[in-house]
Amino acid sequence: MLEWLSNIFWQERLWFPEGLGWADLEDRDGRVYAKARDLWVVLPITLLFLVVRQIFERTVAIYLASLLGIKETVRRRAAHNPTLDSYYSHTCKYPTQSSVEKLCKQTGCSERQLQRWFRRRRNQDRPNLMKKFREASWRFMFYLLAFICGLVALIDKPWLYDLEEMWKGFPTLTLLPSQYWYYMLELSFYSSLLFSVATDVKRKDFKEQIIHHVATITLISFSWCMNYIRAGTLIMFLHDSSDYLLESAKMFNYAGWRKTCNYIFIVFAAFFIITRLVIFPFRIMYCTWVYPVTIYPPFFGYYFFNSLMLVLQCLHIFWAVLIIRMALRFLPRNEIVEDERSDREETDDSDEEEEEEQERNGEIKKNGPIQNGYVRHNNNHHKTE
Repeated sequence: MLEWLSNIFWQERLWFPEGLGWADLEDRDGRVYAKARDLWVVLPITLLFLVVRQIFERTVAIYLASLLGIKETVRRRAAHNPTLDSYYSHTCKYPTQSSVEKLCKQTGCSERQLQRWFRRRRNQDRPNLMKKFREASWRFMFYLLAFICGLVALIDKPWLYDLEEMWKGFPTLTLLPSQYWYYMLELSFYSSLLFSVATDVKRKDFKEQIIHHVATITLISFSWCMNYIRAGTLIMFLHDSSDYLLESAKMFNYAGWRKTCNYIFIVFAAFFIITRLVIFPFRIMYCTWVYPVTIYPPFFGYYFFNSLMLVLQCLHIFWAVLIIRMALRFLPRNEIVEDERSDREETDDSDEEEEEEQERNGEIKKNGPIQNGYVRHNNNHHKTE
């Protein structure tokens, strides 16, 4: 069964234009070509990335945070209450007014105490500032190094300046050592992101991020197997050219450097729109969609590769809308740029904190005896707060 599936999957007509096949990619005369078996090396490199990331975030990232004045904040934890914990975990994190009144009766809490409990409980589930900074600094470091490596690998290549050169000699395109390592590092990094997605900071575009990682990994792997190496390196380099700017803007955002964050964000937005909404669709996709059919008849690999490109372009448009909305919302008033994909942390009101301290010290008893760690309502009257 597995052999039958393997034979179907590796059919030459799926991967190559008519008249070409795997035999054309056998190494000969000192010329080396990309092979599917080369991708096995991605597994240990992915594991290495996960280990290096943990070390980086616990050492270098924390040092960078201290330089920028970021400190670990201690949040007030919600007191243990079985009734509220059960409601929060299984029903809703944002109770309606009618639910609040029912929960008040069940727990003996006032509405203000209940609202405070849910606010603190929601904050417990949100990643703290240090975690966000460590993640952003790790991605910034990789994207910056990847951009530099891509620049070194492509600076002297003719297809960087004349995109039609990427198809010259296809599919027998010789694999260069710089291309090999650029591919393996990029593929391993995105594979590590997919493995760590459960523990990374979750944002509102979580599903889109998963789609992006899967599409990117598939696109890189598929382009390697069908020897779309030159096109693949250009696509990765184009993405790396702006990603490190976004991560650096996040780092300064978390540090509270408002003007620096805004300036970097403006540069990032310009780079993103130019590279993702202009160069990618009108130059790169044109040369992978239109130009190849002038050289060879379309085949399955051609359609599949360009379908993945189209998925990426849809994601580019989605994120461009978010970026433009952020720019229009914050920059005209010179406010700090905030990531619309992230939930904002809720803060306790100072009056409530003073009241809570007084209640703890026994200075005020609003509604009778305490039950389950909270003040029980006096059923003879209700006070609207």
